[in-house]
Amino acid sequence: MAILDDIAAEIGKDRVLTGKDATPYVTDWTGAYVGQPLAVLRPGNTREVSAILKIANDTDTPVVPVSGHTGLTGATMGQDALMLSVDRLNTIVEIDPRGRTATVGAGVILSNLHAAADAHNLIFPLTFGARGSAMIGGVLSTNAGGSNVVRYGNTRELCLGVEVVMADGRIMNLMTALHKDNSGLNLRELVIGAEGTLGIITAAVMKLKPKPRAYATAMVAVPNLDDALTLLNTLQDETGSAVEAFEYMPRNYIARHIELIDGAQEPFDTPYDVNILVEVGATAPRDATPGPDGQVPIVNTLETILGRMMEDGRVLDAVIAQNEAQRSAMWARREAAGEVMVQGGIFVNTDIAVPLDRVGAFEAQITPKLKAIDPDCHECIVSHLGDGNIHHTTFLKRNDPDVMAAMVEAVEDVVQDLGGTFSAEHGIGLSKLETMRRRKDPVALDAMRAIKAALDPKNILNPGKVIPTP
Repeated sequence: MAILDDIAAEIGKDRVLTGKDATPYVTDWTGAYVGQPLAVLRPGNTREVSAILKIANDTDTPVVPVSGHTGLTGATMGQDALMLSVDRLNTIVEIDPRGRTATVGAGVILSNLHAAADAHNLIFPLTFGARGSAMIGGVLSTNAGGSNVVRYGNTRELCLGVEVVMADGRIMNLMTALHKDNSGLNLRELVIGAEGTLGIITAAVMKLKPKPRAYATAMVAVPNLDDALTLLNTLQDETGSAVEAFEYMPRNYIARHIELIDGAQEPFDTPYDVNILVEVGATAPRDATPGPDGQVPIVNTLETILGRMMEDGRVLDAVIAQNEAQRSAMWARREAAGEVMVQGGIFVNTDIAVPLDRVGAFEAQITPKLKAIDPDCHECIVSHLGDGNIHHTTFLKRNDPDVMAAMVEAVEDVVQDLGGTFSAEHGIGLSKLETMRRRKDPVALDAMRAIKAALDPKNILNPGKVIPTP
């Protein structure tokens, strides 16, 4: 095809993948979305991305950006489109220890940025199970969350500047390390979370944070989620908001984890319904330096709080990690969630958020609604409880689209009644388009359509994703 010849002249013929060479890009990580792209393009710099988009815009050819290909919503499904991979934009340009920033290409793998920051005794705090494959471009495009949002915020809060190639190939340079900038509309905020529908992010300036000098990590069993919230608030009050993670794994998750993951074990000798992984990070020497008895103050603080709440009956059991191996084992249980939640047959997966004090209400209300639709269904939940994000999966015995659609709407109903959102951190992609149509404020949808039309008038950037048609 002429368009591929033109693109090959810009980026090199070996960087234009077709046929069998494009096979790894045909389906996503879940296997739910399959689409044969026109070609997979692997540009090596921003100029080449710009050249591709100029050609695509001139020929009205759709372009679907792809990073680590670990999304869950079909956002990178590229049937008959040019799939533009950012994997070669993988340079860590600079780590600035004094300014505590990292200037990186969109193809930098998250774990590689973690390692680069660690070499300067800093951290890039965004983390989740797919960190070994997820790329900066993807986490920005979905405004990814992960396990440390309770302390550091979503990806949007961790980004200072971006470089974006617009639909017509022009390069928008917003690569600043400024913490304050009131010079007009915040276009950086606009493109983050847009899933490549407004422009393709090619580089970014990301915030780095002080590396905790010590961690206090524990598995904690509590009677109910009200007591879990009391524990969270107490820890925040008594540690100066140093809670790094507060992850909820109910009985249904623990049982499924043990069933599916080789070597998985119960977190306690006695099974409990409400299990919390809590981690507190200490950056101040006073909280991290061992005393004469060898005890680390932040660990003592956690132990004291847990002991006090155990006496009050608000904590049933607790295991505090005594070394890095025990801490890693606790985290492995939580980070296996991707496998635990999408294995085992037919399922309906949702990614919702409600106010922190309404997670328990969601659990109580959703089960009878789902059982009324299908008495044989069973649920599995894992939650970033510290920020109210719930990953809820319902497993079914039969593939019935009507039943599955009814279950999605049941979740939407409960979430809406509780003042929540149907999409917390995974994005919209294809899977939540109908939910967007049903639940998003219609004026907000009109505003999104107007912005899309203004920035991408030919609708070539990831068309059909995120924003439903009128």
